[in-house]
Amino acid sequence: MNITDDDSPNGARNAAFTPPGDGAGTERAGRGRKALLSSSMVGSTNRGRVLQALFDLGPTSRAELARLAGVNRTTISGIVQPLIDDQVLVESDPVPANPGGGKPARPLWFSPHARPICGVLLMPDAVHACVATLDGKIESERKIALPDGRGPVQPIIETIAQCVGDTLAKARRTPFGIGVGVGGMVDTDRGSIVTVNLAPSLDRYPLADDLGRRFGLPVKLDHHPRALLVGDRWFGAGRGVRQFAVVYTGEVLGGALYFDGHLYRGTAGAGGELGHTFVQLDGELCRCGRRGCWDTIATLSWLRREAARAALPEADLVDSARLVDMAARRLPGAAELLDRYARNVAVGIANLQQTVAPNIFILHGDVVLGGDRLLTAIADHVRAMVPSRPGGAIEFIAGDAGDRAALLGAAGLVISELLQLPI
Repeated sequence: MNITDDDSPNGARNAAFTPPGDGAGTERAGRGRKALLSSSMVGSTNRGRVLQALFDLGPTSRAELARLAGVNRTTISGIVQPLIDDQVLVESDPVPANPGGGKPARPLWFSPHARPICGVLLMPDAVHACVATLDGKIESERKIALPDGRGPVQPIIETIAQCVGDTLAKARRTPFGIGVGVGGMVDTDRGSIVTVNLAPSLDRYPLADDLGRRFGLPVKLDHHPRALLVGDRWFGAGRGVRQFAVVYTGEVLGGALYFDGHLYRGTAGAGGELGHTFVQLDGELCRCGRRGCWDTIATLSWLRREAARAALPEADLVDSARLVDMAARRLPGAAELLDRYARNVAVGIANLQQTVAPNIFILHGDVVLGGDRLLTAIADHVRAMVPSRPGGAIEFIAGDAGDRAALLGAAGLVISELLQLPI
């Protein structure tokens, strides 16, 4: 954490030469020149860094925050006191001083009276919404199956609105806003869906504007894997990590990257469509209309087709958990298919590692159901494909097989923007 020290709470004197990072890339201005920060922007940047430190460290006193930031306690107090006044933070009861003496510490943490946040996960077959606290506790949630994504769009939108409305009705206070993670391509600048391959009726729909009008709240829209990454960054295995990648597997594939403390987004939210990177030139025809996409060899649809060819029981229901169980029971063909599936998942991860070398991969979705056996097989294949080099071992972490991380990450998109947290 790097906070400027000054006589004023904002510490504007030295920070004006430190450009903020929002993870979205910086537009070119005057062929690479970057504007200086105003004192108000410095204040919001410092506030975001203090909140980021609390997410990373847990309850922490003013004195400890000042020590970690290399500033005086007055600077920290100037940043946190407005957050306490606004009931975003609360100072807990004093903790007894250590045997060496000193003033008892009063750790800061997120207030139970703070306004909550609404997170929404929109996938081709269902919408899932929650109301969550700032420290990542889900207070209420609702999930509803969606109408056919190839039919009229309005019944789909009304179902989404119903799910969000039912969830908001359970909130104890008006939420800060609504964050939506979409299982498809999005335009983050416009707040609209670009395309959802499995639900084409949603293509080009201005979802953020629609929900904003209905509920009178700010709405932030982003790609589902980026929502997963934000969930891991604030509440999961990515907490405190400066560089990692998230990979999601299931009916579709996707991913997101976190570099040097920032979530990576392409222009208008492009990127993250890892399932449509090429792994087999002139390979199988993909749903996107191209051939050889990673999506064609490492999704559940591929796995179930291959399970049917191997004459495995109930092939149309096979997922990673069932396949690992079949392999453990030594059903003919199960272990071989499990290894092929692991290798196919590993191909795309190896390409990502060769390109940008995140070294830490947090896996979500179907492969997590395969437990240690599948995770180990994927890791072994990746390491066999990627030449060893300086920079540390590649680490694989099992994330969330369900929706919790994505829901919290979608909610985190709103908080990151409104409280200007540096994701």
